[in-house]
Amino acid sequence: MLQVWLITGSSRGLGRALTEGVLEAGYRVVATARDPEQLRELKTKYGDSVRTAALDVTSETQAKAAVEAAIAGFGQLDVLVNNAGYGNVAPVEDTPMEEFRAQIETNLFGVILMTKAVLPYFRERGAGHIFQVSSIGGRIGPVGRAPYAAAKFGVEGFSESLAREVGPLGVKVTILEPGGFRTDFAGASTELRPGRPEYDATVGASVRFQQGYNGKQPGDPAKAAEVILQVAGMEDPPLRLLLGSDAFQGAERSALAKLEEDRRWKQLSESTDFAD
Repeated sequence: MLQVWLITGSSRGLGRALTEGVLEAGYRVVATARDPEQLRELKTKYGDSVRTAALDVTSETQAKAAVEAAIAGFGQLDVLVNNAGYGNVAPVEDTPMEEFRAQIETNLFGVILMTKAVLPYFRERGAGHIFQVSSIGGRIGPVGRAPYAAAKFGVEGFSESLAREVGPLGVKVTILEPGGFRTDFAGASTELRPGRPEYDATVGASVRFQQGYNGKQPGDPAKAAEVILQVAGMEDPPLRLLLGSDAFQGAERSALAKLEEDRRWKQLSESTDFAD
């Protein structure tokens, strides 16, 4: 039986590449975006294999409706990909709280809402696969992206707990951690604000790097789609999967540095135990 996928944030970037990759593989997709007009080309090209839906992942009502539409339209749902998200660059000090809340609402609570919407169906079936599109920023706090990192670190913890809860029920969870991919995530989708002069050497440097890096990222979105399709077919998929050589190298350096620091302060850490 052909798989049915529900993909959030299908209009551009990695979500668009994955949507097209899944459709090219012969599967069926419910493609979603805040503005479904941006998905019209998919419908024209792939016909009845794709259904489009308006979806703001911060809306619990729309989240439930998207899941119900997939099941009603195609008779089943096998894979949920929580891809929708964005991240601006600015110093913490210069980021208004409403912007913090907005980024966390989309990048973290949107994932939670969509996951909760699909869980009853997957639990009753005893099957299903949830892909959470996190980021290398879910392991390493990048300079200038504190709201994004806060959300993605949250996605990682939420999804690890989730996997332990639903794994025994037959539901799979995979956290995807992309590095730099040649999408508009670092371009039109991102607002870059270097902030006040005191942050020029940190956030300002990140902004300049991002401006020069856009269009030169090592990651190929089409190849990422191929890998995700491969993982979706695995009986025992990874809980976490880094995407891109830059993501792997960055995660490896960070993990080794954290382990070294933990070991350095091990005696002080253990000194907090009761003497007995």
